[in-house]
Amino acid sequence: MIGSSTVSNWTPESWRKLPIKQQPVYESEDKLNAVLGEVKKLPPLIFVGEVERLKQQLAKAGNGESFVLQGGDCAERFQDCNREAIMQKLKIILQMSVVLCYGLRKPIIRIGRIAGQYAKPRSADMENVDGKDIPVYRGDIINSFEANAEARKPDPQRIKQAYFHSIATLNYIRALTKGGFADLHHPQSWDLKFVSNAPKKIEYERIVHNIQDAIVFMESLGSREEKLSSVEFYTSHEGLLLPLEEAMTQYMPEYDAHYNLGAHTLWIGDRTRQLDGAHIEYFRGIANPLGLKVGPSSDPRDIIAICNALNPKKDKGKINLISRYGNGKAGKHLPQLIEAMKDTPVVWSIDPMHGNAIKTESGTKTRSFDDILGEVKESLNIHKTAGSKVGGIHFELTGDDVTECIGGSAGITAEQLSRHYETYCDPRLNYSQSLEMAFLVSQLMSPKA
Repeated sequence: MIGSSTVSNWTPESWRKLPIKQQPVYESEDKLNAVLGEVKKLPPLIFVGEVERLKQQLAKAGNGESFVLQGGDCAERFQDCNREAIMQKLKIILQMSVVLCYGLRKPIIRIGRIAGQYAKPRSADMENVDGKDIPVYRGDIINSFEANAEARKPDPQRIKQAYFHSIATLNYIRALTKGGFADLHHPQSWDLKFVSNAPKKIEYERIVHNIQDAIVFMESLGSREEKLSSVEFYTSHEGLLLPLEEAMTQYMPEYDAHYNLGAHTLWIGDRTRQLDGAHIEYFRGIANPLGLKVGPSSDPRDIIAICNALNPKKDKGKINLISRYGNGKAGKHLPQLIEAMKDTPVVWSIDPMHGNAIKTESGTKTRSFDDILGEVKESLNIHKTAGSKVGGIHFELTGDDVTECIGGSAGITAEQLSRHYETYCDPRLNYSQSLEMAFLVSQLMSPKA
């Protein structure tokens, strides 16, 4: 028995009594509540048994026996709920996971920022567009990216739209992962054009060749059906819009616990992890495994207190601690956090994306491939020195050929960003940059390294 129903003084709505950040203000609470009531009656997106299976796998990641690859869009868009976009996102995550599995010699836990990642925290409530102040875009679940005051009004009907887009996305992911799309017998679908410019071209080609040989060998042992043609794939999003998260929460008597059945795992962002705030209050009562982002502003004492609130029983696999400091900054913060957390069970993950946003001379928001890789290297070295185990890595990425991050073997420059810059919020690694990053990380973390 999980027994989270016994969490003291907690109900799915107890967060409403506490201060809250990063929430939209709707014109009509009645319309909002009506939509939430409709969503609450609809089927859940995921099954509780999947959540418990993920928690068991995360416990192994915390022990260094497996590894988490978490990746996907900064913010999903309703318009990207289509066959091609979903296939491309799944394809790059699957291929990255195979490369990491080969290099690390560990099972890879695949978690997508998908089927629900429709809300984003923002640094300001308003922005100036053409001399007029209008509400900032907060994600398709809340308002429109269209830059006018009317389109930017929070619309509760978008919550219901987000639910149906999520369920359609998840349905197609399940069909792909169980219906043969994940079959590794199709290496020709790997787009390795970037390799022609890569300094480690021969090494990358050798890795792909070795993976293909390993597949043939496993086939000869009769392992195809179980291991090669289908995979487990989990969903995640930032648990930001608490009215919706409450509506997706159900009590499951067989586990004597409350679960959020809108995603397998959710994370709490760097802007909403106040110990006395509404988000921590909500998340302390659900049995899902949880991610917790930690950045330069986090005090190790606060993080310990938050982890104790979220996981008082110190269950392994419950908390995924995701560090996001920025290239060159982890050395100032991460060692103290690792030391403080030595008696607290967590999965240590690296998010090398969110601390590395920069702007070009023309004002375009981007990230540097070298900075992203630099934070990965720095964090890995710190963990190695401290004797702690890195159990995961977290990327904002897409399977499309966008030009949002500079660098990598593709050689994208600041001047080329406008060629195919699509993100509504933060810049993402494109297909070739993501796959190259997987090759580099697998080499950095290889047992032979």
